[in-house]
Amino acid sequence: MVIMFMLNRFLRVITLQITICFFSAFIRLAQAQMLEKSSNTPLLMQWKEVESSTVLLNNDNELVPLKDLKTLSIASVNIGSAYASQFDSILNKYTKVQCFTAASYNDDMLSFNDLNDDLKFFNTIVVQLTDQALNDPRTIPFLIDIQLNKNLIVSLTGDLASLRLLDPLNSSIIFSAKKTAISANFTAQLIFGGVAANARLTEGVSSKYFLGSGFSTHTIRLKYTFPEAIGIKSASLNRIDEIVEEAIRQRATPSAVVLVVHDGNVIFNKAYGTRTYIDRTPTRISDIYDLASVTKISATTMAVMRLYEERKIKLDTNLGAYIPRARNTNKKDIPVREVMLHQAGFIPYIPFYRNLSATDYSPDSSSIFPVKVADNFYLRKDYFKQIMWPLMLNSTLSNQGKYVYSDLSMYFMKDIVERQSGLPIESYVMDQFYKPLGMIRAGFNPRIRFPKEEIIPTEDDKEFRKTLLEGYVHDQGAAMVGGVSGHAGLFSSANDLAILYQMILNGGTYGGARYFKSETVNLFTAKQSAVSRRGLGFDRYDEESTRGYPSKLASPSTFGHTGYTGTCVWVDPKYKLVYIFLSNRVNPGVTSKLIDLNIRGRIQDVIYEAIQK
Repeated sequence: MVIMFMLNRFLRVITLQITICFFSAFIRLAQAQMLEKSSNTPLLMQWKEVESSTVLLNNDNELVPLKDLKTLSIASVNIGSAYASQFDSILNKYTKVQCFTAASYNDDMLSFNDLNDDLKFFNTIVVQLTDQALNDPRTIPFLIDIQLNKNLIVSLTGDLASLRLLDPLNSSIIFSAKKTAISANFTAQLIFGGVAANARLTEGVSSKYFLGSGFSTHTIRLKYTFPEAIGIKSASLNRIDEIVEEAIRQRATPSAVVLVVHDGNVIFNKAYGTRTYIDRTPTRISDIYDLASVTKISATTMAVMRLYEERKIKLDTNLGAYIPRARNTNKKDIPVREVMLHQAGFIPYIPFYRNLSATDYSPDSSSIFPVKVADNFYLRKDYFKQIMWPLMLNSTLSNQGKYVYSDLSMYFMKDIVERQSGLPIESYVMDQFYKPLGMIRAGFNPRIRFPKEEIIPTEDDKEFRKTLLEGYVHDQGAAMVGGVSGHAGLFSSANDLAILYQMILNGGTYGGARYFKSETVNLFTAKQSAVSRRGLGFDRYDEESTRGYPSKLASPSTFGHTGYTGTCVWVDPKYKLVYIFLSNRVNPGVTSKLIDLNIRGRIQDVIYEAIQK
């Protein structure tokens, strides 16, 4: 009897434990499902509340949203807000904004005068302040003084009644009752047109700010939001984490940044890994990467498109018409169109660095060795003109009319761009595109403008430059021409590329300005070859790829490019998608694992699966 009693008790305990485990598992599953369904839902509710109550006032001159960024020098001043870091972070996604805070100044009248002195070189001032800050007798005189000769935008949060204290201002004012990070985020995006203003004052506070006051604006730039805001589950996109972490675990790359734009909304932007396997500094989404061959479409092709519109470059004109030194070579009769399609018959590349002799370079710069290739590596003057350029001009041709991918094509197109524009290509694209678009980190030779800590290293070059490449182009040929070439040399953050390719996806418009005619965008990005998948400069969807290129779910209208350093940009007009992947898969040395594991394509598959659900 005792044994039976103990056995029954044991069975009851086991049954109870199994039941508890079952219900615990069920609860965990239900919670996971609820989390997946409701992820970011509280944030979305807060966002909508802020959106419906944030009011734009005094915008008769249509200063908000800011346009013509190339002409603006912008400063952000914080007077009392606890969310200045979030506010300023968003501002700097749109263009370069210098940040100041009044709290760092002494508590006397001179402190605001000192701040005013610091702002003298800026023509546009954004002031973030709270209702408490308006109790400071220095604040209103400071604002009135600023608006005398500068563009002024005031972002006020707090009690609505405090708005009447801004009656003396004629400058644009954005009012929100919410003192939250969400409000700071929304207001910052509103200033640049990432979001639109539509709310009105629900009660009057003065004869100037009466019931129903407010201005409406339109969205003209990227919006930074979360997937649920456009009906996509975050959990679906978070599968990207697993793929990138696999790449890092398999040592396919030490770092990566992934950015996804859908219908003008940045819904995913994450950094992974560390700068290198030795430098364990975590990667940041703002880090600058060597784009390698993504340069071909992000710099050279953009320049060709602009000059094509200006009728300074014609696709069916031969190289000899543009390049005098080509007229006595086998390149003279090759049309520009064939060069852009990689059908000119050029050999794929020339390993120029293998031809160097000890007298061609020096560890120190001088008038004899002025071309910086890397740290402690300077090439002799005119090496390109005397050695490299003649080698390309006199190189053999084969397979003309057939598709043979060649870096030489963009050496020739760079020369044509510079001849027809009258400017170095790095200056031309900066002036025509990057600065007016607000791309603050894109450009050639980033070490000139940024500390190396903000630039992700590429290869530990043991054969040519004998150093870790930090901010110097990985491609040897591009390095030997001073870091600026038509096929490689461009560096950028993911955000800057998102801006550039959203402009292309928009049909050539962005930020209230037109950069290309839509017909030009369609011409260059569409399939233009009878023998390959290529567009003019742009790579495209490959219907013959066995595993799907660039993705098994990409539409036939997809265009973009990959880069040797482990980068890619793909634009799919059908799904209004921009996908950017940046990595340094060549660190510490070149490996094919990123390609073998199909990391870039698998991530793109996940994106399509998420947006199609």
